[in-house]
Amino acid sequence: MANKPLLEVKNAGIQFGGLKAVQNLNMVLNQGELVGLIGPNGAGKTTSFNLLTGVYEPTEGDILFAGERINGLAPYKVTRKGISRTFQNIRLFNDLSVLDNVKVAYHSLAKHSILSSVLRLPSHFKGEQEMEEKSIEFLKIFSLDKYKDELAKNLPYGQQRRLEIARALAAGPQLLLLDEPAAGMNPQETKDLMDLIAFIRNKFDLTILLIEHDMNLVMGVCERIYVLDHGQLLAEGSPEVIRNHPKVIEAYLGEEVHDDDAKN
Repeated sequence: MANKPLLEVKNAGIQFGGLKAVQNLNMVLNQGELVGLIGPNGAGKTTSFNLLTGVYEPTEGDILFAGERINGLAPYKVTRKGISRTFQNIRLFNDLSVLDNVKVAYHSLAKHSILSSVLRLPSHFKGEQEMEEKSIEFLKIFSLDKYKDELAKNLPYGQQRRLEIARALAAGPQLLLLDEPAAGMNPQETKDLMDLIAFIRNKFDLTILLIEHDMNLVMGVCERIYVLDHGQLLAEGSPEVIRNHPKVIEAYLGEEVHDDDAKN
């Protein structure tokens, strides 16, 4: 018997005033898949991520996670359900240490109570010790443990990207949303990122949805790809299907592509 989808998006959309930013969005992600979401600038990709993570509430349709409707949940509740994300523009706590940036994510899952922290009870110190040890383990996975006492803002750009992904993973997600993780990276950093994404998917048994403009990265790591254009789903399929899809080529190049052209 097939596993139930982890994420189902059914005819979801949102409009701001009279503008329909996303409409009739239908997506399915199964457990363990690594799926891409691509499209030209302004296609609605980040808006779609904001719908999935509770930043925006859909004005139409439904979003189901592990079979449960999550429309209207606040972002922190969506995170607790098992969805974490990174952002197109890196959002770290720049004046906190690398270690503390990861520990922040663990605090949302802390087992000890606020009262134990206020009263400085043994459970507080035990909980803090566990969080620090787990955070350091995550930093080791991302080769960031040697920077644990550095301020986040002092890391090189590529390392800041890795730290943001480490922090997202520390929240213990089942579904990880990566919003343009290769933005601003050089070719070698992008290649390393491809390897890292594949590694963490397997190590943590994750389902990953990836927004990315770097087509080499998308085609290299994704098993399926959804394409958005002007807020609507344009195509869906394997990398090979998407690479040769006439409507996808037209959306990116801004010109009509005939079937014979797409095959060449």
